[in-house]
Amino acid sequence: MRIGVLGAGQLGRMLALAGYPLAKTFVFYDMSGSPSAGLGEVIIDREGKYLDDFLSRVDRVTYEFEHLPVAIAEKIAQSTPVHPGPRALQVCQNREAEKTLFGSLGIPTPQWRMADSAESLKTAAEELGCPVVAKSNTEGYDGKGQAVLRSPEDAAGAWEDIGHERLMVEKFVEFTREVSLIAVRGADGEVDFYPMAENVHHEGILRYSIAPAPQLSRELEEKADGYIRTLLNELDYVGVLALELFETANGLVANEMAPRVHNSGHWTMEGAMTSQFENHIRAVAGHPLGNTAARGVSCMVNIIGEHGDVDRILELPYTHLHLYAKGERPGRKLGHVNVLADSYEELKWRVRNVAQFLPSSPELDCSLTR
Repeated sequence: MRIGVLGAGQLGRMLALAGYPLAKTFVFYDMSGSPSAGLGEVIIDREGKYLDDFLSRVDRVTYEFEHLPVAIAEKIAQSTPVHPGPRALQVCQNREAEKTLFGSLGIPTPQWRMADSAESLKTAAEELGCPVVAKSNTEGYDGKGQAVLRSPEDAAGAWEDIGHERLMVEKFVEFTREVSLIAVRGADGEVDFYPMAENVHHEGILRYSIAPAPQLSRELEEKADGYIRTLLNELDYVGVLALELFETANGLVANEMAPRVHNSGHWTMEGAMTSQFENHIRAVAGHPLGNTAARGVSCMVNIIGEHGDVDRILELPYTHLHLYAKGERPGRKLGHVNVLADSYEELKWRVRNVAQFLPSSPELDCSLTR
């Protein structure tokens, strides 16, 4: 089977690496002009001239990045199966549509308002009560296009800094930690869930994901499973879906979802029986899903900005290094390290040992260290 991937970054690269053992071939369709997948066949098409050529080379289409034209996915879907479907892409590109869908399905969210001017942003901040978080309604990721308002008087500056015509304004959530759930739905409607992960962000970028999330009650995990199952069924979804949540004193609150394999699921490459990447390919290709159980405990450590001492990391017997063949640049995701252990205490020590060889890694601050 020939699988087409919209986008040609590191997620597409890892999808292909998981699909080759299943005898899949891959063609990447890049609209950015700067592909980094580094394997497979890549069609660079910044002006949309070669879409038909791309489609002539593939049997199924998926995507590795949700910020791409929905119209392209809809056009492809007229002739070639696209998984996940264009509706999932459309919802995830628009925070208002996403939060509205969550609310209609009974999934808890922060209180929110929409703002289309500095004045309406100030009004929303007054109504919700500060602090609030203002986010661009579209195109935001990794903390970009966001600002925290400590007072309604911050509205004018925040509006100018974000520079977007429409903002979502959310009441700040008092949370104990951030968690995420990765689930996969097959073409036959079968759904399976990975253990939830605890995530640590620094300057808006994910730095650590610990799985299974320590000290997570079975009740909360079942709640999260129910939320994401509802989303998967509502969207008639095929493939991997990620749901980011805040754990609060009153339960879980949904932040956002991602219609693709997700950074907080990279731990599954060695930490689960079947990785999120292989299960996405299985689902897209119509195969049975693989076992999502964890192999002990693990932590994904993102490599951001600079590679650090790669050889010292490779010397450690409990690490698995994944580099994306990218040049160093502040804030850029260059790779990740998966760290495995038999206990959380051992995992904590091993993660700190890895982090010392990554100069840009922040101190591990999570439920294991508090």
